[in-house]
Amino acid sequence: MKSFLTRTTGVFSFFIFHSSFAETTNSLAAPALPDTTTSLLRVVGALALVIGLFLGGAWLFKNWRQLALPHGQLPKLNILETRSLGARQAIFVVAYEKQRFLVAASPAGVNLVSHLPDAEVVETEAAGKPAGPMPFAQALAQVLKRK
Repeated sequence: MKSFLTRTTGVFSFFIFHSSFAETTNSLAAPALPDTTTSLLRVVGALALVIGLFLGGAWLFKNWRQLALPHGQLPKLNILETRSLGARQAIFVVAYEKQRFLVAASPAGVNLVSHLPDAEVVETEAAGKPAGPMPFAQALAQVLKRK
């Protein structure tokens, strides 16, 4: 009998509590929805920030060497020119300070082909020669002088 009384009291108190809770929640006004314009601006702003951070990171990844070198100091080792000779074979013109080398690379390894003239010698020779092709009249005159 005691358990029956306990059960009915518990069920009765539940209904009383639930009905009083329902009255208090129904009497409260529903919270207002946020303004659509404000929400849209926040989403667009966050998207612009994420895209800006991504593009900035990509730019830094691409240009990190230029930022790492002290200004005014040029790298001493450069690859001036590259030509592919076929599958996995290439030839390179490599410069270190004023010296230049012709280097071949293949799956077997990297080999020095020859030393090339220094950069200063090539620049002075190029200064003495005319830049670009010779005009036809001048070329014809040189050929006729040789005969």
